[in-house]
Amino acid sequence: MDSIKRYMTYIKPYWKEITVTVLIGMLKFGIPLLIPLILKYVIDDIIGATGLTNDERLTQLYWLMGIVLVVFIFLRPPVEYYRQYFAQWTGSKILYDIREQLFSHLQKLSLKFYSNRKSGEIISRVVHDVEQTKNFIITGMMNIWLDMFTIVVAIVIMLTMDVWLTIVAIALLPFYGFAIKFFYSRLRDLTRKRSQALADVQGHLHERLQGMNVIRSFALEDHEQKAFNKQNANFLQKALDHTRWNAKTFAVVNTVTDIAPILVIGVAGYMVIQMNLTVGTLVAFTAYMDRLYNPLRRLVNSSTTLTQSIASMDRMFELADEKYDITDKPNAVPYSMPQGEVVFEGVGFSYDNDHSILKDINFRANRGETIAIVGMSGGGKSTIMSLIPRFYDVTSGRILIDGKDIRDYQVRTLRDRIGMVLQDNIIFSDSVRFNILMGKPDATEEEVIAAAKAANAHDFIMELPEGYDTNIGERGVKLSGGQKQRVAIARVFLKSPEILIFDEATSSLDLESEHLIQQSLFRLAENRTTFIVAHRLSTITHADKIIVIEDGLLKEVGNHEELMERQGAYYNLFQVQKLN
Repeated sequence: MDSIKRYMTYIKPYWKEITVTVLIGMLKFGIPLLIPLILKYVIDDIIGATGLTNDERLTQLYWLMGIVLVVFIFLRPPVEYYRQYFAQWTGSKILYDIREQLFSHLQKLSLKFYSNRKSGEIISRVVHDVEQTKNFIITGMMNIWLDMFTIVVAIVIMLTMDVWLTIVAIALLPFYGFAIKFFYSRLRDLTRKRSQALADVQGHLHERLQGMNVIRSFALEDHEQKAFNKQNANFLQKALDHTRWNAKTFAVVNTVTDIAPILVIGVAGYMVIQMNLTVGTLVAFTAYMDRLYNPLRRLVNSSTTLTQSIASMDRMFELADEKYDITDKPNAVPYSMPQGEVVFEGVGFSYDNDHSILKDINFRANRGETIAIVGMSGGGKSTIMSLIPRFYDVTSGRILIDGKDIRDYQVRTLRDRIGMVLQDNIIFSDSVRFNILMGKPDATEEEVIAAAKAANAHDFIMELPEGYDTNIGERGVKLSGGQKQRVAIARVFLKSPEILIFDEATSSLDLESEHLIQQSLFRLAENRTTFIVAHRLSTITHADKIIVIEDGLLKEVGNHEELMERQGAYYNLFQVQKLN
């Protein structure tokens, strides 16, 4: 029930709209309750009236039908329209607020969270589970109350016609309540497991679609089909478990709701024969039984729907409750007037407590210096790059920027002054202009073009079918590797940060693309503190300092000439690459 209490905080701002919707719904559901009374009046007071002539009976029937048709033709349609419109409008607005808050939450979660989660599962919670909770608003906050209103009004009207017959009609309601309580406690758990299994299928599918080129290149179609079938079969099993229990629920509850009208018909028929009840009352009572038990059947469906909604709420709030690894201190200050001096003091880092990635790293990068970090794969080079913008926090030691621990800065202002060009930059499925503007969303057209020219990207962009407005597909699939890198560099030019990070930005490119991008990177690095992680050592010989990292330890620091003279770890790496 905690999930429901939390969900109510999203509903609370819209209580006026919900109240209006329920009131309109009462009018919508109340109008059809007149029909059994009309039927009783026609049978007992018009057709069965012995003191009226046929003409008088017809006159009363015409007047009655005229009034009823006016109500059902001119009043009920707009009531129906506004009931549906306000219900859907309110539900959609609440879901908008939830998704907005969840997306804001997702943007604050650390990269550690995303490294342990499949993106498809996260999408399932934000899209599918949030959409499922809409049923709680439409059903739980509106329809259930309207069905309860219909039941109460029907019982009140039935009591005015015959008290004992009404008692017979509602005699089975306690059995109905017991069945609901018994079956739906387990149904919630089964619904939750079914939703998780569906999220697993979606996560698996999303990941495989992204890696379809790998599957094709290794001819893994049969293997992947088996893997997908395993996930799909797990979902099928959970869905069937849910279906079996749901079917048992409906079998028991619908039996109760079917027996009650049969009892009423038998007792009412007996009372008509004994002359204690009019035929019109019998017909009206039977019609009201339909009005009474149809809402009860809907309540069964509503209980199933609400169970699914609450299970989705649980999963939604499970995501919302993920803790932030990277947070601002209460007294954190903006990173203003940046100079770009970066100091590592005894920095250690591990993703978990069992295995250290970095151990006691110490170095200084003065303002405007270029620092190259080299070493074998898996040594911790990229981890160092991830610590500077606080994608992760150090486990021990500290990182100072302009003399202050980076944890004392507001993290967004810190990252605003850091530009990154990675080996595999994310290019969004949008126009070239949109992707460059990611560096500075409010930039002018002239600034965008200037940034593209500085990144050696303007010429190839103008050759695209629609120039800067060309949609480049998911992850920039319509561009070559070198073109994607130049777009990524252009947005860093546009951002114009004080600290630059190039993490193997040219390692996967051909020589021509690498040459163009190296020109752009040199231009971008002018008068900025720059960190370069490079695979090819020949590209970083110009660096002011070269840091050699091996197994998380800092082995050597110096410029190219100094390190070559020492003939240590850097010298050995350089010789190996030279031989290759």
